[in-house]
Amino acid sequence: MSDYAGALTSQEAVIVGAELAAGHDGEAELVLRIRYPNGVVGVVLLDAEAGFALMQSCAADSLEGLTGHSWRKILEGV
Repeated sequence: MSDYAGALTSQEAVIVGAELAAGHDGEAELVLRIRYPNGVVGVVLLDAEAGFALMQSCAADSLEGLTGHSWRKILEGV
């Protein structure tokens, strides 16, 4: 079983998607889709600094590399 599949079957919220968007101030923001254990998908916005910190804590070299990681990785960059 892949790490992603294992994360989706756990009782922890996981990142299921990520994309870049323009914030209201024109700065880039990272838009994360988080799937919660009950199946609901929510959105979390991170500024560029927090987004880069998240990518570093997940050892991701692309946005796709964030998929399957625990939402708790967001807190490591804060």
